[in-house]
Amino acid sequence: MTSVQIPVIPEQSLDRECTTLSRHVLQQLQSFSPEAQDLSAIMNRIALAGKLISRRLSQAGLMADVLGFTGETNVQGESVKKMDVYANDVFISVFKQSGLVCRLASEEMDKPYYIPENCPIGRYTLLYDPIDGSSNVDINLNVGSIFAIRQQSGEDLDGEATDLLQDGRGQLAAGYIVYGPSTMLVYTIGHGVHSFILDPSLGEFILAQENIQIPDHGPVYSTNEGNFWQWDEAIRDYTRYVHRHEGYTARYSGALVGDIHRILMQGGVFLYPGTVKKPEGKLRLLYETAPLAFLMEQAGGKASDGVKPILDVVPDKLHARSPLVIGSKEDVSLVESFIQDHQRRGNA
Repeated sequence: MTSVQIPVIPEQSLDRECTTLSRHVLQQLQSFSPEAQDLSAIMNRIALAGKLISRRLSQAGLMADVLGFTGETNVQGESVKKMDVYANDVFISVFKQSGLVCRLASEEMDKPYYIPENCPIGRYTLLYDPIDGSSNVDINLNVGSIFAIRQQSGEDLDGEATDLLQDGRGQLAAGYIVYGPSTMLVYTIGHGVHSFILDPSLGEFILAQENIQIPDHGPVYSTNEGNFWQWDEAIRDYTRYVHRHEGYTARYSGALVGDIHRILMQGGVFLYPGTVKKPEGKLRLLYETAPLAFLMEQAGGKASDGVKPILDVVPDKLHARSPLVIGSKEDVSLVESFIQDHQRRGNA
């Protein structure tokens, strides 16, 4: 009688494969307190939104009336894509009956969306960019969602959500979902940065990598050089510098989440500076730059508006914008040095 050889699965590998997102949040907080369970449940809802959007994107080319523009513009004055509307509605729908979140604030909405029945219980606010890089959807390139969780402070009786006009250091959690060859969720709750991959066969986000650390220096610089002549001279000088020195490679996809994910994993710097005409830049502070800055700092990187840390910038309105220089510490510092040098010469 021949014996059957049973394959031995390493315990560490199996444990990782069994670690779902909600379980991981509780492990990170080392607590089963009501607050920890709330945060775990909120992350689980964000994951559900990611699953729904991922499914829609995978079928977009086969379904009618999914791709293209709606013919409307959002509060930013930008043309609205149909996937923007769908993704925004998904986030609202998954939190409506959750009892967890009182308000949702999105770059697609002029004012926050309130869920009155949740407000006595859920004292949290979800801020999000439902689909970042939506111009990539129609040509089947990667896109992403960005999110942050904040605690509500005050009663917000006038519905203006002015308590959100604080710096980014008050964020409880932040992260992004990237929809590419696989769907990946990357998050932080202030205890490092961790990635999860959606396993379609299980319908779960499964732990892929814990405690991601960005290299102190990387070869990639990511920026839209089509704006070169609209930039301040300091940014143009930095760009000339990387053109003249070996070891740099340009990578830019037009989707912030995809470019940031590459920088996080490989090192380097992503730049979205302001222009001479619009020095505040294009990216929204509350929905894009502050969440990504929180995550990048947790991974050992750096995020700046070119002068000071993004997490120290206080918005003056819900849809305030900020320039962004983010990535490896040494590379961000190099960009800042060009800006500081020009400021010194300008003051001399």
